[in-house]
Amino acid sequence: MDFKGSDTLPGPRTEDHLPHTAQAAVKIVIVGGFGVGKTTMVGSVSEIRPLTTEETMTQAGIGVDDDYGSDSKTATTVAMDFGRISITEKLVLYLFGTPGQERFWFLWNGLFEGALGAVVLVDTRRLEVSFDVMGRLEEGGVPFVVAVNSFPDAPRYPVEELRIALDLSPDIPIIECDVRRRASSKDVLMTLMRFLHSLAMSGALT
Repeated sequence: MDFKGSDTLPGPRTEDHLPHTAQAAVKIVIVGGFGVGKTTMVGSVSEIRPLTTEETMTQAGIGVDDDYGSDSKTATTVAMDFGRISITEKLVLYLFGTPGQERFWFLWNGLFEGALGAVVLVDTRRLEVSFDVMGRLEEGGVPFVVAVNSFPDAPRYPVEELRIALDLSPDIPIIECDVRRRASSKDVLMTLMRFLHSLAMSGALT
């Protein structure tokens, strides 16, 4: 874009301005293994143009990165995704999607800082990837819900079977979703907010 002859730089788009009614902002992280749909979820639900840090996957990553699904996936997040959604007129969520490749997980600690809660996205074809993810959240004391992304070729299991397989306590919500759909992604975030509210009411959220 050419700014020659202009005295001012373009500012944010009107639709990107924070609503004047907003009184509270909450940081939420979207976590999960490689290719589970984190970038897609942030992009589908964000009311502003999302910030992404995707880079093209190259031959140099062979043997280093997770190559699951690489036949169709050509880019990967290397820092974070960022979006925003207004849950009510007064409450705004700032969404931070974490990188999925394990070699970028050192960035997670910074992204977790100040987060009130998290969504763990799960692919039932690779449940084992979720254990390290949830372990990092538990170590950091970040409450989370589990969202099972409905890939077309992924097996489907009853919620209680998933709870046992993931070794989750009975109080942690599990919800099925399709992160390509805004309404579905918003349902996941609402489930997280209700969970955080219940923890706060019980005194478990400090």
